[in-house]
Parts: sequence; structure tokens; C-alpha cells
Amino acid sequence: MNSKVSTALLEQANHELFAAHSYKAMALWCSFKDYPGFAEFFSSQAEEEQEHADKFLEFLLERGERPILSSIEVPKPDFSSLSEIAEYALKLEKINSQKIEACYELALETKDYASQPLLLEFISEQVEEEAWADTMISLTKRAECPGASLNLDRHIVKILSEPE
Repeated sequence: MNSKVSTALLEQANHELFAAHSYKAMALWCSFKDYPGFAEFFSSQAEEEQEHADKFLEFLLERGERPILSSIEVPKPDFSSLSEIAEYALKLEKINSQKIEACYELALETKDYASQPLLLEFISEQVEEEAWADTMISLTKRAECPGASLNLDRHIVKILSEPE
């Protein structure tokens, strides 16, 4: 396996772990602020990001590479509103998309054909990830009063998990 691709995939795995840690922090903030629906949603996102990290790490192992984890940056702990947390989620997803696309470009450049299908799968998934984050931003901005926020919290998991 090309060492540049191996390094990039390991960095992506570590970034996925940071994203998982960030979503867990977001879930804890939501729980603390009595938004159990958002807490549930972000907890499931944390689990999904952990699964993504595991997928990259397993892929590296299958290719004969020894993944070594790096330290994880402290996630953002505080938010002023549900709108801010939604905007932060979109920022996380956009950064993730950029990093995955950079890995794919490197796999193309080095003709690492085995890595390309894995990365294409993640590229496709990032379209969905950015879409739910965009929707969440729109919904939280419209639900600025306490009653609307409470109602949105009760339904957010269903709203964002329904197929369009």
C-alpha cells in the first residue's frame, strides 16, 4: 500500500474518532439543556462516526498496515443555542467531506485502486450527512421560541431519519 495513502487513511480514521467525540459532547450538552431528542440524535451520530473510524482502521489492517491512533482534540463543549449546535454539526460534516475527498484524490493520484471504492462509499454518505445538517439548521432557526424548540426536540430523530 502506498505510504501516503496509508497515512491519509489513518488521519481520516483519527478524524472520525474526533467527530465521534464531538458528537458525544454535543449529545451531552443537549442532555444537560433538556433536549433529549437532540441528545439521542447526536448520540447516534457519535456511534456512526465511531463505526466509520473502525471501518478505516479495519481496512488498513486488511491491507497489512498497522494503524496507530493519535490523541483526540478536545471537542467544543458549549453552545449558545440549538441553532449554533446545528451549524457546528454542518461544519464538522463539511470538514469530514473535504478530508475524505482529499484521501480519494490521493488514491487516484497514486493509483491505489483498492482504496477508491471505500472512499467513494464515504463520499456518497457525506452528501446525506451534509443534507441532514442543513435541514437541522433550517429547522432550529425556525424554532427559536421555547415551545417550538420543545416540539422540534420531540420530533427531530424522526424528521431527520425519514427518507425524502
